Amino acid sequence: MKKYVLALITLTIYNFSSAQEVVIIQPDASRVITTGTPFLLIASDARAAGMGDIGVATSVDAYSQQWNQSKYAFSESKSGIGVSYTPYLSKLVNDIFLGNVTYFNRLNENSAFAASFKYFSLGEIELVQDEFSEAIIAKPNELTIDASYALRLGSQFSMAVGMRYLRSDLKIQALDNTANAASSVAVDISGYYQSEEEAYDSFNGRTRLGFAIQNLGPKIRYDDGGRENFLPTNLRLGGGFDFIFDDYNTLSVTAEVTKLLVPTPPVIGYEDTNANGRQDGNEPTFIVRGQSQDVGFLQGVFQSFGDAPDGFSEELKEFTWALGTEYKYQDAFAFRLGYFNESEDKGARKFFALGAGFKYTTINIDMSYLFSASKVQSPLENTLRFSLTFNFGDGEYREY
Repeated sequence: MKKYVLALITLTIYNFSSAQEVVIIQPDASRVITTGTPFLLIASDARAAGMGDIGVATSVDAYSQQWNQSKYAFSESKSGIGVSYTPYLSKLVNDIFLGNVTYFNRLNENSAFAASFKYFSLGEIELVQDEFSEAIIAKPNELTIDASYALRLGSQFSMAVGMRYLRSDLKIQALDNTANAASSVAVDISGYYQSEEEAYDSFNGRTRLGFAIQNLGPKIRYDDGGRENFLPTNLRLGGGFDFIFDDYNTLSVTAEVTKLLVPTPPVIGYEDTNANGRQDGNEPTFIVRGQSQDVGFLQGVFQSFGDAPDGFSEELKEFTWALGTEYKYQDAFAFRLGYFNESEDKGARKFFALGAGFKYTTINIDMSYLFSASKVQSPLENTLRFSLTFNFGDGEYREY
């Protein structure tokens, strides 16, 4: 009996030792989630940028179109126009930028409408075929056109729906005459709660809560045979509180978490059948851990909550979080601070931000500045951003 047991153990050890080795093609560090049109995630206004790229639960302003359109139903101004300019990679070039124009109109006590245009220029690219050919200038760019409608469902709560058209013209026709601009459409759904002003021992206070599902739409593809890219669909959740000390001084504190609703790249490998240390033609790749990204955008939204190859701990790393504060004096001057954090394994964006705002009659001027706190340099590091807002009918709708 002992001889049979010994033989079985020996055979088992031999089978394990002779099993083919599974080789991982890419390291785990490559599981950063990438999407098409990532410029949609850049904060285009200086107020939000000065508080660490937050805006889903901050008080309403002209640029709520990017963060939470339902806030427009709480605007105290009848209408307004916002114009912003954000230099990008300013340390390297001077012609890459993100521009934004937003218009909103509070239609009545319960509803509001807004529209915006966002343009991301990648500058001029000079193409020279040889020393005898004339240079060809290409200007790749991306843009969006948005419209939204906000409706107040109660005295303190509102919701909104936004529609977005996206166009990404990155392929250079001088190199490929079949190249066309890629396009898609997307939807935003958002909600916002703003409490009544309540009295505390030494100050009054107001609570703010918000959520938004953004850029929910079909994948984008640049040519018939190319890869389909997910849009940067994301979920934003936030909350804040206003410390109202008197008629002149208000301090607002806000926190926000964000998650991309896009499938996580799986761990890919192959079975090295001949143990030569390289992938041969008869050794196809397969998913070692995780799930396939070859799914529709709606399935991808639900899959994104549970498809990380390393399980729940990796899912938590896919949430970014930010903290921001804003001090206002007499609604004429504002000073802002913020911090943004992303996991080292999912992009490693970490930065501090500061900003300031000034109001003269119906005009608001805002600016912000970013300091990177990560070993990965931010393309917006040491960049000064500007926003200009014109409010019309200021104070026409008094909430308190």
